[in-house]
Amino acid sequence: MWFRGRGKADRAIAAYQRELVDTHYREVENMYRQMRMWRHDYRNHLQTMKTLDTPIKSGNAMADVILSSKMSLAQAHGIDVRVDAHTHIPIKQRISELDLCCVLGNLFDNAIEANDGLPEADCMIRVYMDMKGTQLYISFTNASSGGKQRKVGGASAPPNQTRGTVSGWSTSTRSSRLRAAT
Repeated sequence: MWFRGRGKADRAIAAYQRELVDTHYREVENMYRQMRMWRHDYRNHLQTMKTLDTPIKSGNAMADVILSSKMSLAQAHGIDVRVDAHTHIPIKQRISELDLCCVLGNLFDNAIEANDGLPEADCMIRVYMDMKGTQLYISFTNASSGGKQRKVGGASAPPNQTRGTVSGWSTSTRSSRLRAAT
């Protein structure tokens, strides 16, 4: 009889140990995910710090550095890059310069990645930045092996529904929220 009770206890202990291992696994997985995000942002920050003299002169030194650095990186991958950011981007915006660099770096990284696998003659990235009233307008256009896509309800539309591209992102000096510019 005492063996039956012992079997239940062993199963309960084994279930508890499995639960602990599963919890630990999820925590470690979450830490790795966070580290990958930090590493991605850290690389963008390092690239920003490396470049001192930039061919892009927008009036915002940090934006100039990240754009110039990413432009050089894309050109090293054989991508034709054109950046039109020769406007005066105010240093004082509701979005911090650090966040602006993260946004620009991530958009450029995504554009570079979208060109992967294309013939070099087809690779291209176009960047346009301008002040539209009190909003900073940022537009990235790039070649992609998946063809054109448009945003539908915050997600990319299936290929059979693509009829345009996302026109860009803007930040308002009145609101620090990012929103799609049309």
